[in-house]
Amino acid sequence: TLCLFAAVLVCAKSTLATDEILRNSVDISPDGSYSYTFETSNGIQAEESGNAQGANGQYSFTSPEGEIIKLTYIADENGFQPQGDSIPVAPPIPEAIQRSLQWNAAHPQAE
Repeated sequence: TLCLFAAVLVCAKSTLATDEILRNSVDISPDGSYSYTFETSNGIQAEESGNAQGANGQYSFTSPEGEIIKLTYIADENGFQPQGDSIPVAPPIPEAIQRSLQWNAAHPQAE
């Protein structure tokens, strides 16, 4: 999680050449919990809070095509779990292949 925080700060610093940081807040507690939030003049927004067990947060920015990309996430013992409309989704498995997989599972080959 701290690596993600560092990466976000690097991204925020790279905007300094042409854009302003409008809002920036970081709170780190002695127990290891933390939170941060920032916003830049070019529309990048991010916030996260967490502790030793994991973190959750969100960020948004405008793509080169002008689309607002927003992502929320949880990072815990199950890994990084992002959610958002811009995340690609695999197409559904065709019905014939699904039936074949079910048949194969029901009829394993003898070894």
